[in-house]
Amino acid sequence: MGTPFKLLNIGFGNFVVANRIIAIVNPNSAPMKRLKEESKEAKHLIDATQGRKTRSIIITDSNHVILSAIQTETVAQRFMSDTLEKLEKDAEE
Repeated sequence: MGTPFKLLNIGFGNFVVANRIIAIVNPNSAPMKRLKEESKEAKHLIDATQGRKTRSIIITDSNHVILSAIQTETVAQRFMSDTLEKLEKDAEE
């Protein structure tokens, strides 16, 4: 019996519950920088960069903003491969 949720590796031994993710975005735009600061003030910011440069921002359905040092494209590929794997498994059942 599998777990009821799938974890997404966001680097350095950190994981996020994949079905809670709303968006995976690039942190370089001004609106994303504002979102990061607003989340920090609201105490909804989770820094999973381990002191490295932020390369992607993950937004969850609980209004948490998660910073990752992994490239946006890499996180998105991991997310998509996990999603496709789940769809294939569901189709077999």
